[in-house]
Amino acid sequence: MRSFYITVSALVVMGLAFWAYNENYRTQEVLRDVSSLQRQIGHQREELAVLKAEWAYLNRPERLRDLAAINFDSLGLLPFLPEQFGRVDQVSFPQDNDVLGQIEGIFDVVGRIEDVE
Repeated sequence: MRSFYITVSALVVMGLAFWAYNENYRTQEVLRDVSSLQRQIGHQREELAVLKAEWAYLNRPERLRDLAAINFDSLGLLPFLPEQFGRVDQVSFPQDNDVLGQIEGIFDVVGRIEDVE
C-alpha cells in the first residue's frame, strides 16, 4: 500500500511540474505579447506627435492666407470681418412649443420647468 501512495505522489508531482512548465511558457508568451504591444503603442504615439506637428505646420495662418489669396479666383475665400458675426438674439431658435410637442410625442413628460424671469 505504501508503494501505491509513493507512485501516486510521484505522478501528482510530475503532473504539477508539467502544469507549472506549461504555465511558465504561457506567461512568457503573454509577456512578449505585452512588450510588443507597448512598443507598438510607443511607435503610434511618436507617429501621432509627428502628425500633429505636421498639421500645425500646415495650418499656419500665414500659409492659409497665402493659399486663399493664390486660389481666390476658384474659391472666393475672404477673411472674417467683425461685421460678419451676429448676436445671439439674431439667431432664430425653434419655438418651445414645437420642441415640447415633439418630446411629449416620444417620451412621457412628468413635469415642466417654468421659465424664470
